[in-house]
Amino acid sequence: MDRIVFLDRSTLAPQIRVRRPAFAHDWVEHERTTPAQVAERLAGATIAITNKAPITAEVLAAVPTLKLVAVAATGTDCVDKAACAARGVAVANIRGYAVNTVPEHTFALILALRRSLVAYRESVQAGRWQEAAQFCYFDHPIRDLDGARLGIIGEGVLGQRVAALGRAFGMEPVFAAHKGRGDMGPGFVPFDEVMAMSDVISLHAPLTPQTRGLLGAPEFAAMTRRPLIINTARGGLVDEAAMVAALEQGQISGIGFDVTDGEPPALDNPLMKAARRPDVILTPHVAWASDEAQQTLADQLMDNVENFHRGQPTNLVQGGY
Repeated sequence: MDRIVFLDRSTLAPQIRVRRPAFAHDWVEHERTTPAQVAERLAGATIAITNKAPITAEVLAAVPTLKLVAVAATGTDCVDKAACAARGVAVANIRGYAVNTVPEHTFALILALRRSLVAYRESVQAGRWQEAAQFCYFDHPIRDLDGARLGIIGEGVLGQRVAALGRAFGMEPVFAAHKGRGDMGPGFVPFDEVMAMSDVISLHAPLTPQTRGLLGAPEFAAMTRRPLIINTARGGLVDEAAMVAALEQGQISGIGFDVTDGEPPALDNPLMKAARRPDVILTPHVAWASDEAQQTLADQLMDNVENFHRGQPTNLVQGGY
C-alpha cells in the first residue's frame, strides 16, 4: 500500500478540498514541516506531496522508498531534481492553474501603483481631503496605462496572459530576450532595450541559477523611463537591496512585489523596510491564491498522484518512475 505524506497542507487555504486518491493508501497530513523534519516525516513514504518543504539529496538518501514527489505548485526549486533523477524518483508539478489569478494580481499591482491608490488612501485617512477644502487634490501622480510600454520577462503562459491584458488596456507589450542572447527571433526585444525603454517591467520567469539576480544595479541604472517593477514570480530574480536603492535614487518609480528572496522575509529585508512607502506594495505570495485557482491546483495535484499510480504519469518535470 502506498504511503502518501503531505508535508505542508497549510500552504493551501482551509476551504480548498484536497480529495483522497482513488486507490488503497495510507494518508498522512502535516500543516507545516520544517526542513529538519522532512526526512523523519517521510519515513516509509512512497509519495511525498510538498509545496515548499525542501526535498534535498539528504532527504532522498534517507527515504529509499520514495517513488514520486508531487509538488503542489508550478515551481520546483524546492526539490533537488538531479538527486531525484539519480535515484529514479519522479517529480510532477502543477501547470496552467494560475492563468487568471496571477495576471489579475499583476495588474492589480500595476493599477494601484500607476494611479497612486495607496498614497491617496493614506492621505484621505490622514485628513488631507478636508484640508484641501475642494472636491479633489493632486498630491500624487496619476498615469494612464494606455500607450505605456510593458516589458515582460518570461514568455510562458503567464507572460502571454499579462501581455493580453496589457493590450486590452492599450499598452504596448514587449517580450525581453533572455539576458545575453541576441538570437531569439523577431518575437523578442533585446533585454537591454526592454530595461531602457519600458514604463512597466513585469517578471514571469522561473528561478534558476541562470535567472537569479536577473535585475541588479546595472539594470536599474539603465532604466531611463523610471518604470514600475512588478514581480509575481520569484523573489530571487531581483537584487532587492539594489532595487530599493534604485527607488530611493529615482531610477524606478515604484515596486509591486508578491514575492521575496526568502519567505517569509526577515524583518531587515530591504523590501520589508521599504514596504511602508506609498510607492511600494508588498503582498505575501498570494498572486496565485484565488479560491478558483487553488481548487484547480488541488484537483490537478491528485490527478498527478492517481495517474502516476496507474502507470500513466502526468506533468513530469524530469525522469520517469
